Amino acid sequence: MIDMVDGKLIEFIEEEIPKLMRETKTPGLSIAVLREKEVIYAEGFGARNVELNLPATPNTLYGIGSCTKSFTALAIMQLAEKKLLNIDDPVEKYVPLKIKSKGKSITIHNLLTHTSGLPSLGTAVILIARMAGIGEKWIPMSSMDDFYRHLNGAEGEVVDEPGKRFFYFNAGYTILGDIIEKVSGKPYEEYIQENILTPLEMERTTFLKEKFEREEDKMTPYWKSKEGKLIPSKHPFHKLIYAPGGLLSSVMELTNYLKMNIEEGKFRGRVIVKPESIREMQRIYVEMPRKTYYGREGYGYGWGIVENFLGEKMVEHGGSTGVSSAYLAFLPKSRVGVAMASNTSGFPYSIVAQAIFAILLGKDPEKTIPPIRIRRRLNMLAGIYETYKGISRVKVVNRGGILFIERRDEFAEMNIPIIPEDLKLESYKFSIISNGIKTPVEFQVKSPEEIDLIIERNVFHKVRSK
Repeated sequence: MIDMVDGKLIEFIEEEIPKLMRETKTPGLSIAVLREKEVIYAEGFGARNVELNLPATPNTLYGIGSCTKSFTALAIMQLAEKKLLNIDDPVEKYVPLKIKSKGKSITIHNLLTHTSGLPSLGTAVILIARMAGIGEKWIPMSSMDDFYRHLNGAEGEVVDEPGKRFFYFNAGYTILGDIIEKVSGKPYEEYIQENILTPLEMERTTFLKEKFEREEDKMTPYWKSKEGKLIPSKHPFHKLIYAPGGLLSSVMELTNYLKMNIEEGKFRGRVIVKPESIREMQRIYVEMPRKTYYGREGYGYGWGIVENFLGEKMVEHGGSTGVSSAYLAFLPKSRVGVAMASNTSGFPYSIVAQAIFAILLGKDPEKTIPPIRIRRRLNMLAGIYETYKGISRVKVVNRGGILFIERRDEFAEMNIPIIPEDLKLESYKFSIISNGIKTPVEFQVKSPEEIDLIIERNVFHKVRSK
């Protein structure tokens, strides 16, 4: 029998996910929800392959992108436990990285936490665009030698000394993968397979193209064009992508990984890593520059950390290759987790996960998760508005959580963002800023379909939602 909490959980997931998939043009998505050591919900939505209309399932293999980073960080912790490396070692002790940050050596810790002092150097963009067949930058990036030449030539890109600033740095995890190979004496993918995937019984999870292609239940990846069209693509298989974002897995197998993290390194009696290493991975070392609704947010070792999500620590990470994406999150104290993945990018995983956790904690997502209220209010405000007798018309569009006003007629042409005065959107007052001049914009909401938009001398009335 389904208890009341599980009933609310299923109702939310099965109502919201299809709506969000339609909104974000997501062809296929899979989800698994974990409580204690039990998977309490697992389902696939939509098509893993649109052309053949094959259904997504909880066992469909997807590229999980940067969710791979915590696997790489876990391998580093295993090697540190064996005294084969030290987290504070300079990177050049193991690999030919010659670049310094403000004259100081970059350490393994800096790479794990994205605090090298270097901004993104575009390695992931180069490789994903090339290997997925969606573009070409014509920058040499076919070997590890190419990779280090690219990095070592970027002395002028250094922004700060190590440890001072968070810059999400995919190349740092490629370096960590190289260090794992140098120290273990094994190819990175073999080390991960033998020391993490096999002990966790993640038998289908892989980095390898040939293994993925043998599988029947696997995604067809899709690239979204600028016009929003889905284009069948390829997963970007390449050695240089493995450590920062090359793993492919199913949400069901990823629940084994979540169980191990919640159990502080143990899985079905096997010790994958010591509890203290897990705790080191799941603490904040550097704060994120963005601000959220849940207190401090920062980065650990391969994980993002939200310090006060509904009174608890939340550990999470998303990943995208542009043609597939995934999200992992868990609450260590309440011992609940969620794994999601899809065969394109752009799905709002974190909002869905936060709502699921709220339900599992016995709370109402509408009241406790601000992004849910904000997203719904933005969608409610979007639509076509006209002045008296349709003399003038504007369109309000929600693009990635920002409202834009579009107007094209014989008197005006605009496509401009409107900025909320209240970031939680408790009021409906916005503004347009142009050439340093701030103009108020106000929505008067009488009902979801009866809304007036006031801009300077004009009052526009909502005439339809799209």
